[in-house]
Amino acid sequence: MRKKILANDGIEADGKSALEAAGFFVETTKVEQANLAEALQNYDIIVVRSATKVRKDLIDACPNLKIIARGGVGMDNIDVEYAKSKGITVINTPNASSRAVAELAIAHMFALARMVQQSNFQLRASGADFNALKKNYSSGFQLQGKTLGILGFGRIGQELAKMALGIGMNVLAVDPVIKSALLQIKIMDQSLAVPIDTVDLKQLLTQSDFISLHVPSGDKPVLGKEEFEIMKKGACIINTARGGTIDEAALIAALDSGHLGGAGIDAFLNEPQPDQALMNHLKISVTPHIGGSTREAQSAIGKELAEKIIAQYI
Repeated sequence: MRKKILANDGIEADGKSALEAAGFFVETTKVEQANLAEALQNYDIIVVRSATKVRKDLIDACPNLKIIARGGVGMDNIDVEYAKSKGITVINTPNASSRAVAELAIAHMFALARMVQQSNFQLRASGADFNALKKNYSSGFQLQGKTLGILGFGRIGQELAKMALGIGMNVLAVDPVIKSALLQIKIMDQSLAVPIDTVDLKQLLTQSDFISLHVPSGDKPVLGKEEFEIMKKGACIINTARGGTIDEAALIAALDSGHLGGAGIDAFLNEPQPDQALMNHLKISVTPHIGGSTREAQSAIGKELAEKIIAQYI
């Protein structure tokens, strides 16, 4: 019998085509969260990104569900262990979007270093004084020689570390499991192997000019008032991971006090309606949770999802 897939947050055309060629029926029409339990009675597999939640109540309401597939790395929108206890296979795509997320983190770092987000706000305003703004925004800094602290040293964190090393930054990393990593870096025609040993959190917080988060969300923020207070004056925070990993109110307070220099935020606590205080803050560079959303990453995610789903039925 032909297996039916609901790709509720969409799937790239290459992945959809591969699944259909393998005999699957793929529906990409979005079903609202409140209506999912009823809709999934007619499907064997659900494919999600970060928007759709697959929690215990939904799992219990859908006894026909065989596979939950997440396009992306983090699976905090899925009750993974509960699903597995019910005999449901849970799939994600940890390899496909690492480069895209790391590049966005770098983009936010460059934006903050040269105050791009501030000048965009102010230069476009009616009556903007070009020469005055030129003077104001001539005090940016270069990333070369600065220290990047990476919280979470898995695939994305290591990809970011390679880029940072390539532009001359120093790298510190913290991870609860990984103690060291040997990074293969290609610069022009030369390949280099760079060893990175992880450090303790206090060392990272006190020595980093930028701190980039690549961790799942938990019961409480990873970075809050206490952590901000011991960070270097003028340091910047980058979050392309998950909303809730940063105490957003404490972040705004640290920016307003002048202790922190800026923040680049791609993942927010209250998506899709983030706190307007974050949106309007001149020291914060914002993007709408697009870390893994490049053409190349989406294609790779679709293909990896298709390969893993098909493999379950071979």
